[in-house]
Amino acid sequence: MKNKLFGTATIATAMAFGLPAMAQSPIKVGFVSTFSGPQAAIGEDMRRSVELAKEHLGGKMGGKPFEIFYEDDQFKPDVGKARSEKLVQQDKVNFVAGYIWSNVLLASYKTVVDESDTILISANAGPSQIAGELCNKNFFSTSWQNDQTPMAMGEYLNTKGVKSLYLVGPNYAAGKDMLAGVKRTYKGKIVSEDYTKWPDQLDFSAELTKIAAAKPDGIFIFYPGAHGVQFVKQWAQSGLNKTVPLYQVFSIDAITLPQQGDLALGTLGAQQWVNDLPNEANKKYVEDFKKKHGVYPSYYGAQSYDAIMLMASAAEALKGDLSNKDKVRAEIKKANFKSVRGDFKFGNNNFPIENFYIQEAVKDPQGMMTVKTIATALKNAVDPFAEKCPMK
Repeated sequence: MKNKLFGTATIATAMAFGLPAMAQSPIKVGFVSTFSGPQAAIGEDMRRSVELAKEHLGGKMGGKPFEIFYEDDQFKPDVGKARSEKLVQQDKVNFVAGYIWSNVLLASYKTVVDESDTILISANAGPSQIAGELCNKNFFSTSWQNDQTPMAMGEYLNTKGVKSLYLVGPNYAAGKDMLAGVKRTYKGKIVSEDYTKWPDQLDFSAELTKIAAAKPDGIFIFYPGAHGVQFVKQWAQSGLNKTVPLYQVFSIDAITLPQQGDLALGTLGAQQWVNDLPNEANKKYVEDFKKKHGVYPSYYGAQSYDAIMLMASAAEALKGDLSNKDKVRAEIKKANFKSVRGDFKFGNNNFPIENFYIQEAVKDPQGMMTVKTIATALKNAVDPFAEKCPMK
């Protein structure tokens, strides 16, 4: 009984003197991604980068320890929504981050940013609705709005005199945004565009047969993860790799290249981050990731790393006190951290204003497949939906 009274008295004394009895209660970060099924490699790459960021921060944000709560969306919008609800309602996290897929993010969005008033930082998905009319003070992105990367590719193809394109992508929110993006900037002829079943279709023989008959100057695709592996392999097997160049976004990267191998060599893509960007934060991130895992990180990982560093910058500015959400949002908006892409700033809709680069699939001096920067396609690009966002 004496011990119990002593413990109660100690807490009461701490409160009386204004000493926070729970000063070291951890900051909680929820992270939703795909950790099972055919796209699990993407989620694992993101997790590795989150853990590396935690290591680089010494396990603390603003002087306080932080915990990561990983949740598997199983590549399904309804599951992603349920996992997001768990994070904000049961785990009471301070931030929710992650989200590979636009349809999963859209399903989870209202639950997190509106109903629970929790800050959500997308480390990948950037659907047009959220950049425009559905923008929200609690939503931030460390990636891009879906249309932007293909817009960069469209601009580059104009400079290279590619006169006609055949577009192929998956029939879901991001697929529609990606194909719309390239059409925004590309000035040549769109021969045709096909939308394939998502996520079930992995056989593209029918589409490749139509492409062969159409004889375009190039093919533009958006197929992340396992779907990108299959499209590149089938493009090569069909013989079209000898006659019709492939241009892509999010289809050839550090995750897919080990499986695509030499078939991807020389293929061009667009991206806002490439592993060879010459800033110090990026050099450290890439070097430490390769040392730890023996492979290059992907853009999914780079964006996830930035998401954690962005949170940490706000926590540091507020000395670990995240109780005032207006102050947290204001610090997040400042983006006062060293991004792996270099300079980082937010637009009015809380999407980054950033450069986009053209990358080529190559082998590094050790014979490992990777990508390298060959051109800057867009500088300080603002996404096309920012003007529809009512936030200023």
